[in-house]
Amino acid sequence: MNSLNLIPLNITRTLPALFKKLFILLFSISTCFAATKHDMVVTEQALASQVGARILKNGGNAIDAAVAVGYALAVVYPCCGNIGGGGFMTIHTAKGKNIFINFREKAPLAAKKDMYLDKDGNVTENLSTTGYLAVGVPGTVLGFETALKKYGTMTRQQVMAPAIQLAQQGFILTQGDVKALSDDIQAFKKEPNVASIFLKKNQQPYRAGDRLIQKELAHTLTLISVKGPAIFYRGEIANAIVKASNENDGILSKKDFANYTVELLSPLYCTFHNYTIISSPPPSSGGVTLCEILNIIERYPLKTYGFHTAKSTHYLVEAMRYAFYDRNNHLGDPDFVKNPVEQLISKDYADQIREKILDNQATPSSDLSGKPPLQESTETTHYSIVDSFGNAVSVTYTLNAMFGAKVIAGETGFFLNDEMDDFTAKPGVVNQFGLTQGEANAIAPGKRPLSSMTPTIILKGKKIIMVVGSRGGPRIITSTLEAILNTLVYGMTIQQAVNAPRFHHQWMPDTIYVEPNTFSASTKDALSEMGYQLTLSEPWGAVEAIYINPKTNKIEGANDNRQPQGAAVSL
Repeated sequence: MNSLNLIPLNITRTLPALFKKLFILLFSISTCFAATKHDMVVTEQALASQVGARILKNGGNAIDAAVAVGYALAVVYPCCGNIGGGGFMTIHTAKGKNIFINFREKAPLAAKKDMYLDKDGNVTENLSTTGYLAVGVPGTVLGFETALKKYGTMTRQQVMAPAIQLAQQGFILTQGDVKALSDDIQAFKKEPNVASIFLKKNQQPYRAGDRLIQKELAHTLTLISVKGPAIFYRGEIANAIVKASNENDGILSKKDFANYTVELLSPLYCTFHNYTIISSPPPSSGGVTLCEILNIIERYPLKTYGFHTAKSTHYLVEAMRYAFYDRNNHLGDPDFVKNPVEQLISKDYADQIREKILDNQATPSSDLSGKPPLQESTETTHYSIVDSFGNAVSVTYTLNAMFGAKVIAGETGFFLNDEMDDFTAKPGVVNQFGLTQGEANAIAPGKRPLSSMTPTIILKGKKIIMVVGSRGGPRIITSTLEAILNTLVYGMTIQQAVNAPRFHHQWMPDTIYVEPNTFSASTKDALSEMGYQLTLSEPWGAVEAIYINPKTNKIEGANDNRQPQGAAVSL
């Protein structure tokens, strides 16, 4: 499957070879942004977007396409797309029903609170990030099966066929694909079965233009396609993972896989002006934190203050500060921790916080005493889909770090997650992403780690307005937030909204992280005078979003320009 499949053959046949290549190139570039009145698929990898669009063209709905895309990303985006991890799916059906599917990974039953500490009580480096002891029980396969059976219209074989074909026949790597693969070459070399797939025979990395074939993954996907999730959780695939875990100091058991469950939950709701926000409840912190920030800033006329001015930034940063403080001190897996969600997303609570915010002065984060924050991986992936029937799906799923735990069990062909690092290894000690974690997120058997994934759908009345989400660890929340504000408050096009430079504050450390060219020199000076510290960071996140114009019903999709191999596609 390639871009040529999406171009009418009667056009390409009439073009000389040179012009045909140019036409295809221009088409590929144009898929970063797309507009239609029918349907839309936006993902971080163009081939996966094309898979979803083909499913819709062949009569499937958005849920069918979401499952097809998820499996395709496991092939064409192996760093982050997965069947060895887990995530969340927010659904709005054509009949007006809203559903949240929780297929987040779980800690193994043999997991212990102190499992990553040495005899002196110190955290053992890399133990929760690399290898089989870092692996949580994967949820993606059962999550997709649950979504497809309850809300899809196609068979498992139909939606998985494109992914199997991509794995079996291979696909041509772009420069963006190669960049993702090149981040972990040394880790690949340490695992012979990984190197045999993701490195050439001479142990050299793949280059743009090479074809990546994944025969073992094709076999695994075929097994799942034919036999369903039973083969993954009670059969051959589970056995292979448990065997590899036992041989490599892991603690995964057959019972862990057999006992794994997916949850169908009510999404989290809040309002922002005349919009309804439908987002992720715990064990994700994303929806709660997003809604708390929106509630706080709702009373401030941000558009009047201006985009990225010192005044608008000040109030937005203060809202982020308070919301992330609450996130890190009150939220966890609801099966293990009581979450005061109703309080945190109430308008009254937002009023109380606004009373504490000074007009021209930063609030020192040290004034908000509490437990320092959790941070998870930035290598998550998100995709957004709407169909012509009126369904919308927002999906964020993850392996946690790039290529997860950097291990593949036997000949299964897919990476396993390192989701156990999202738990608290030891309160007050930093994890692999540089932030410390709290007691509410401590390790416990069968527990799901707290997440920042924020798959979100926005309605105006009964109409879908936006489908949005991002990658980026805790910056998922603020990346999603800023895309929403850029569109609904500042009136940007959806492409402008997702491409705009970002800033982020998460209570601790007490700094505003900024992408290059986010603020003018005068804005930086004004923020410094208010008491803010700014830290320049490389660009982050990858917002994949859809906007539906409420007046024209025109659907616009935008792939974040930070992820050049992604695409917005409609057929």
